[in-house]
Amino acid sequence: MRSRQPKQLLLAFFGEHVVDDSTGPIRASALIGVLEGAGIGAPATRATLDRLVHTDILARSRSGREIQFSLTEHGVAVLREATYRVRGPRPFDPQGEGWTLVTFSIPEGQRTLRHRLRSTLTWEGFAPIRDGLWLAPGEVDLAGSLEPLQQDLPANAVVAFHARELRGFPIGASVRAAWDIEAIRREHLTFIETWDDPAAAEMAPSALTTRTMLVADWLALLRADPRLPREFMDARWPAARSAEVYRWMHRKLAEASAAEFAALVTNGAAAKR
Repeated sequence: MRSRQPKQLLLAFFGEHVVDDSTGPIRASALIGVLEGAGIGAPATRATLDRLVHTDILARSRSGREIQFSLTEHGVAVLREATYRVRGPRPFDPQGEGWTLVTFSIPEGQRTLRHRLRSTLTWEGFAPIRDGLWLAPGEVDLAGSLEPLQQDLPANAVVAFHARELRGFPIGASVRAAWDIEAIRREHLTFIETWDDPAAAEMAPSALTTRTMLVADWLALLRADPRLPREFMDARWPAARSAEVYRWMHRKLAEASAAEFAALVTNGAAAKR
């Protein structure tokens, strides 16, 4: 599995444990402890927390001598947008028939917004097929996907169409040029190799950290797999097995990691008194 970055782990932690609950702010020291178990040093975690504040995913506050972090409204919207696929029953199936095409124009001075838009499109399964033209399988709910960006996007910056393949103009070559299908297969096989082992539940010192690592790896896999139609896959395509492995390990870790998270929140509340 690719190396886990602090941002991936922090988004996995907040998406898995915080976004659906009114837990209140999480102490920086607790977040540092969770990521240290995944091999991330405290300076890297602090720097990433600062960047997530800068991009309006997290808000920083202080309680006594403790720095703490909570999700912003924008952060909640971003993580909830990802939740359906993360927890969905068929995360690797196309969203409907046909193809979705997108073109956009973002002013040169808004590079951060352009990066956020490209990142959102990639998460939704899009890939560029020509200069300025992006393609995704199925009928993507683009309005919902772009909702967290809507207030920042200039009017008419994004133009989208739903299309179907025309006879005499097969789309297969474009699909294989846009996506490296064998590389996607390797991502699945690496995920399965990493997590299809009971011993993986003890990969980190705590179940909370291990679950955070599992979800970070799952998010990376979801990002790598654009949900192409079955006609582009062979009979041994491993996506179904990846989903089985993820759910099995997630269930295995759920009880212990939930107890550890509850203790983390309780200890944080006690420290404020």
